[in-house]
Amino acid sequence: MADEHSLNEASAIGRVVVEQGLATADEVRECLNHWKGLGDDARIEKLVELLVDQGVATPRQLERARQQTEVRASSAGDQIPGYKVLQKLGEGAMAKVYKAKQVSLDRIVAIKVLPRRAHEDPQFVERFYAEGRAAAKLNHPNIVQAIDVGQAGGRHYFVMEYVEGESVSEYLQEHKRYSEPDALKVVIQIAEALNHAHERGFIHRDVKPKNIMLTADGTAKLADMGLARQVSDREAAEAESGKAFGTPYYISPEQIRGEVDVDFRCDIYGLGATFYNMVTGRVPFTGKSPSEVMRKHLREAPKPPDHINPDLSAGVSEIIEVMLAKDRKKRYNSTAHLLEDLRSVAEGQAPMQARKTFDMAYLADIEKSSGGEEEMIADADGGAVPLAQQPVFWGLIVSLAMNIILLIAMVMALSR
Repeated sequence: MADEHSLNEASAIGRVVVEQGLATADEVRECLNHWKGLGDDARIEKLVELLVDQGVATPRQLERARQQTEVRASSAGDQIPGYKVLQKLGEGAMAKVYKAKQVSLDRIVAIKVLPRRAHEDPQFVERFYAEGRAAAKLNHPNIVQAIDVGQAGGRHYFVMEYVEGESVSEYLQEHKRYSEPDALKVVIQIAEALNHAHERGFIHRDVKPKNIMLTADGTAKLADMGLARQVSDREAAEAESGKAFGTPYYISPEQIRGEVDVDFRCDIYGLGATFYNMVTGRVPFTGKSPSEVMRKHLREAPKPPDHINPDLSAGVSEIIEVMLAKDRKKRYNSTAHLLEDLRSVAEGQAPMQARKTFDMAYLADIEKSSGGEEEMIADADGGAVPLAQQPVFWGLIVSLAMNIILLIAMVMALSR
């Protein structure tokens, strides 16, 4: 048998169908009775199929009817006081987003509403409120601003700045990739947003094209702080230990491993994967499943971006490769240094911080690989061993002696 929420939604859809003149009240009532008789199979999707099969409405008409009922449910005066919902903007796994008007200030806002099915999951609810708390502590022109968060009418909601425009993801779907100058303009702004968050102890943990909004005047805004947390929040970090939080195409290796001490460098990796996608039209790694993609993040090197897009400058390619280093110690050691390189390349100069980072990582690798040899030529208290006591010294002496003997033999042979 259908639950109370499904029954209410079905009745609301039926009312809209009648109001729009798509069917008579008797026709809708007959379909609803048939649907209720399906028992455990009485889901809203089945009602839609039934209405289409009976010729009551087309799938598109019913989708609009469902959206209208959702708007009505969310805009009821006792749901979120002080706001008037205007239209549904979208729906994700964790929430539905509506365009609304804040009555007191006469301004347009966006309202994210947690679906009722998620109310029973404490982790979902906590993450929802964590997004509001994190966004409220950040005030930057390139971060979507938080306005209000709370609960009303049995609904958890989060009110935020409304951004008129499209996401980087939507742009890529239409245009495939960005030109280098346009990509740099966006990435610099998001790096500035991340730098602001990092300086205040927050990491985003889910930087990706879908979470970057673009306004008509070219302003880029970082959205969706749903996975954001403070670096100092050790309790949350330990609770999440061993779990991979993030989006497979853009997730950092340390997030995949579920490490406790994930820091700002995971955002540099996520932005690097996003930058890669923007200038090549491809994600760094693909696979038949999320686990396959994540394995590649851990083990494989991405194809250099300038090998995919030959028009890219060497500087941009260098920056991206440092951002996507698997070992976070080989990435930029601050978002400020990343910004320095991004601005330099945008002005036609070399990315000096990337080259410093690469040189330091290279020297560290040499030191690490030669560690065994150094131990062999160091004495117990760390002093240098005399040259004559080193095996290499005697090898050189033997080699020199053999060459001298050969030379003498050749001279004697020629003199005969």
